[in-house]
Amino acid sequence: MSVARALSQWLGAARRRRFAAIALTALPLALALAIGAWRVDGASAAAWASGLALIAILPWAAWRARQLDARWLARQLNRVRRDMEDSAELLFDDATYGAPTAAAGSHLTTLQRQRLRERLLALATPELRPPWPRRQLAIAWATALGLAGVALLWPTPIHRVAAPTPPHSAPTAPTRTRILAATLHVVAPAYTGLPARDEAALEARVPEGAVVSWSLRLQPNPDSAALRFHDGSVVPLQQVGELWQGQREVREGLLYRFNLGAAPALENERLYRLDVLPDRPPELRVSAPERTLSLLDPGQRDWLLRFEASDDYGLGAAQLHITLAQGSGENVRFSERRLRLTGKGTATRRTFEHRIDLGAMGFAVGDDLVARLSITDNRQPSANLTRHPSFILRWPAPAGAEAAGLEGMVQRTLPAYFRSQRQIIIDSEALIAERARLSEPRFVDRADAIGVDQRILRLRYGQFLGEESEGPRAPGAASESDDEHGHGDASANEAADVLAEFGHTHDQAEATTLFDARTRALLKGALDAMWQSEGLLRQGQPQAALPHQYRALALIKQVQQASRIYLSRVGLELPPIDLSRRLRGDRSGLRDRADPLAAAVPTNPAVVAAWAATDAGAAQPLDVTTLDALADWAQAQGARLPDRLALLAAIDPLRRDPACARCVTELRRLLWPLLPTPPANVRWRAAPSAGGGAYLDAIATPPAEDTP
Repeated sequence: MSVARALSQWLGAARRRRFAAIALTALPLALALAIGAWRVDGASAAAWASGLALIAILPWAAWRARQLDARWLARQLNRVRRDMEDSAELLFDDATYGAPTAAAGSHLTTLQRQRLRERLLALATPELRPPWPRRQLAIAWATALGLAGVALLWPTPIHRVAAPTPPHSAPTAPTRTRILAATLHVVAPAYTGLPARDEAALEARVPEGAVVSWSLRLQPNPDSAALRFHDGSVVPLQQVGELWQGQREVREGLLYRFNLGAAPALENERLYRLDVLPDRPPELRVSAPERTLSLLDPGQRDWLLRFEASDDYGLGAAQLHITLAQGSGENVRFSERRLRLTGKGTATRRTFEHRIDLGAMGFAVGDDLVARLSITDNRQPSANLTRHPSFILRWPAPAGAEAAGLEGMVQRTLPAYFRSQRQIIIDSEALIAERARLSEPRFVDRADAIGVDQRILRLRYGQFLGEESEGPRAPGAASESDDEHGHGDASANEAADVLAEFGHTHDQAEATTLFDARTRALLKGALDAMWQSEGLLRQGQPQAALPHQYRALALIKQVQQASRIYLSRVGLELPPIDLSRRLRGDRSGLRDRADPLAAAVPTNPAVVAAWAATDAGAAQPLDVTTLDALADWAQAQGARLPDRLALLAAIDPLRRDPACARCVTELRRLLWPLLPTPPANVRWRAAPSAGGGAYLDAIATPPAEDTP
């Protein structure tokens, strides 16, 4: 026998063993299924069940058997035959094994293959077939026998034969009309680009302005039909063949029901709901500039504006409104320009970018350039318009230019607050971190601005020490009023002499009495540190000013702790009680005060009345008048209510059946969020008990004359 034939026989035997094992495991379950089908529906059902089971089992068993291939056989030979030296793959050629086993021209491979073939035929090969799954077979047969026994012992179902209808009985007239078929055909407005669609239900969510067409088939067929909406409008339905058709444009949410002519009422006379998806205005997002108010940077030639717009259906025209404000005071001139922008992107999302040439606009020192973008969508007949807040580009005027000739009258309005010492430290550290990215003039200007804030804060704290000048000066330094020869203002000196002679000064650090000596020393040290920080900041040296700033902050914190005031706790001191009138019943001098409380008027009386009427313990039952008032109020609220249609739909069944408990519960659930917040109320005093009433009667009776 050749090696190839032996390998083929061994592989075939293994496949047959696996096929038989799978078939014997699944066939008893199929047999039990066939017995159960026979007991339920006879021999035909059993034949169908057994046939379907065989169709499913046999291909699956064959597929599982085909999974045993040459690779599996080679692994089995390597496992049971040690003389194969884990090289049984060499016994198969490339076509049989499915992949090259070794180099085609290798002499060593050829020699090893010849040795393996001789060994394979020389000795008897042990069993290579997979073992029988005895445990699975036992479980399958036991389960099948149990199921078959249950099916055989189950009582036979009784097939009842319906009694024949009397041949001459007259058909009964229908008592209700049925809707055999219903279709809503929704055609969205053309500008939305949405395709028309059909809904198989009578409720739907449609775009705003969509045309909805109804197509119904009723049984029995009425002589007329119409749609009645909650706002009182009616759409008659026209009969076309067996269908009743009608259409309406929907711009807001609607509730409707069917009104039939000379025909029985519908099986379910409920309200149907049409919700509207409103066309939202476009959304605008600005990516440049980042701030609403921007100051012109040195060397800036243009101003970049970049917007992103999106809409649910489609964007319309975009317009940029530019206003240039020139001049100051009452001589301000305005010039306006409108530019139409063309964006990039899709119909629903676009990006708009525009650079304004500042030179061409005539932008100069002290001017403001205001830009605002507006965009519309494609909504018809009137488009939605969105306007973004304005963005301002300002070219600041030189410092002090606005105060020329108006000294003492012009004051800065921004910032309207004092910088804290901690904020000055934060600004200084931020400026130091940005040093590498700033030019030298820009760095010095920003340091000088922080120095100005330091000066304002120093003067603010200096007021507590009586300082009214710019701060400490070196001894012998000339004052601001001295001339170039060192002569001071004579009038100022005379005024100081008069004050020193006849007055009592409080504007000197030594004379102030707001703080104790230690606190004054701490505050003076903080002012000195602020003075040093200010000088270094004005010179463009924020790094050197930081230690003085931290020292000033630490001293200010000590001053704050030292200047706190602690009050001792005291008890409540009430006036003494006059015991001479105690338990005498003497109420002379006492009178009732007028009650200032007034009943609050509810803002939505219809809701309050409906809530009170739906209470389980209400004296008055729920009537149609209360429901009509609630419906009118809900209709007048419009879009201000969170779900107006749900409230109207809850009112409708109560008009037909006021005793519907489920409908009352649903209405109360919707009314609860609409109730006004109850005001604070004073509770009436509870009725006194028998003993309390006797005591009150006793003290109300005037005492006799001889009562001691």
